[in-house]
Amino acid sequence: MEASKAKRSVAIVGAGASGLAACKHLLARGFRPVVFESGEAAGGVWRRTLATTRLQTPAQAYRFSDFPWPAAAAAGTEEEFPRHDEVAAYLDAYARRFGVLERVRFGSKVVSAEYAGVPEEEAAAWEQWSGNGEAFGDGRGEWLLTVQHRESENLQLYKFDFVILCIGRYGVASVPTFPPKGGPEAFHGQVLHSMDYSSMDHAAAAELIRGKRVAVVGSGKSAFDTVAQCADANGSKYPCTMVYRSPQWMVDAGLVWGVNLQHLTTSRLAELMVHKPGEGLFLSLLTTMLTPLRWLPSKLTETFYKWHTPMRRHGMVPGYSFSQSILACRLGILPKRFYDRVDDGSIVLRRCDPYFSFCVGGLVLDGATGDHIVDADVVILATGFQADRHLRDIFVPPWFSKIVAESSDATVPLYRWCVHRHIPQMATIDYAESASNIYLYEMMAKWVAHLLDGAFQLPSIARMEKSVVEWVGWAHDMRRCSGNYFRKPCIGTIITCYAVIWDKPKKKERDSCGAG
Repeated sequence: MEASKAKRSVAIVGAGASGLAACKHLLARGFRPVVFESGEAAGGVWRRTLATTRLQTPAQAYRFSDFPWPAAAAAGTEEEFPRHDEVAAYLDAYARRFGVLERVRFGSKVVSAEYAGVPEEEAAAWEQWSGNGEAFGDGRGEWLLTVQHRESENLQLYKFDFVILCIGRYGVASVPTFPPKGGPEAFHGQVLHSMDYSSMDHAAAAELIRGKRVAVVGSGKSAFDTVAQCADANGSKYPCTMVYRSPQWMVDAGLVWGVNLQHLTTSRLAELMVHKPGEGLFLSLLTTMLTPLRWLPSKLTETFYKWHTPMRRHGMVPGYSFSQSILACRLGILPKRFYDRVDDGSIVLRRCDPYFSFCVGGLVLDGATGDHIVDADVVILATGFQADRHLRDIFVPPWFSKIVAESSDATVPLYRWCVHRHIPQMATIDYAESASNIYLYEMMAKWVAHLLDGAFQLPSIARMEKSVVEWVGWAHDMRRCSGNYFRKPCIGTIITCYAVIWDKPKKKERDSCGAG
């Protein structure tokens, strides 16, 4: 049996936290996967961050279940939110401990993936995923991966029986559209996306902004961190301007009214207060009855932050509630002394409503009060990512590329957030988000490993479709409750629900959190 598993070829694309977890659990079940990583080290985004980046959750909330953090990072209050290099070192130690690094081919970028062996028309007509509900199908189908290795200019083709995508959601930058003659070409300075700035060598990144007028466009976590780093480098002599349209919830990492925020928002009781897809009548009634209990702590927390943080004085109060930010996974940790830097003139906050454009000397803000020009030498666009496109672009067949994310409204196109019902012999592990993604990655990796090991078969495509529709309906409800701020892949409020359906897979798969 072990020999037959070794003969089944499995490729994992990406050696970030999700790819490492996938490889570890496949190794534990006798498989010998090959991991393709475009970078030179394991760790994914943690190898391409700002010098000041820290973990957004405490160390104890971001860890694999069988691999604890070093005692210093887990216990000390100053190191409760580890630095990016400490997170990368933790992931590297995990990979070494479980023999994962031996399976990784660094400097190997997967350019494309093509399914071969089964005509597209036949695959589209299947009533069972992969033709028979099993990971490897009937043996006819295979994936052709085109890979660019760093030591060669030529592309190389590989064949695999199964492919696991662990490519993340942050590989394709989202750049706004601009009016004619109002784009970056009109600007005489340098324009780059926060993704490119974060990927720079730390010394080169520091040199880029040193002694220059920097404008950062955006109001998410990457924007706040970039602005704080620029302010540290240049102070009030060359203040960094943050151009934003809609403020978001960025809060201090300390206690709220003497209580740890994580205990308020990530407990099992907190999850009972949120409706779930496929829940039965009893759970639905219970959740409805507990709704006031969710509202009260959220309102008290919101009141605390508005009092504790000078966001109101600086016009940075979000247009949506703290409760909605939790539902939508739109809560970030504020860089230390951020508003102190605003007060001392190192940071300037400028609001545009709703658009901005470029001019020769900087940015032109629509709807701005006072001077509508922002002078700048460097503009950094912290304007987000095209997560769906990153997933689509890897496919050669146009049909797969079209259906993998379906549409902007199809919030959950993947069964169990891992498998597309019409894309055979492939799984995706890191498409979903929660407050602590590593927890999701580990559960998904276990589930996929069990699937490849034959522990269970997937239900019919019709039943998978029904499950997806349930989750789309749930996501629409979450979007309504969060004032349309809901992120497509956010399941942070119901993570325990997934712990239940993914733990110890049964021969007969459950279809939802409320189903047996």
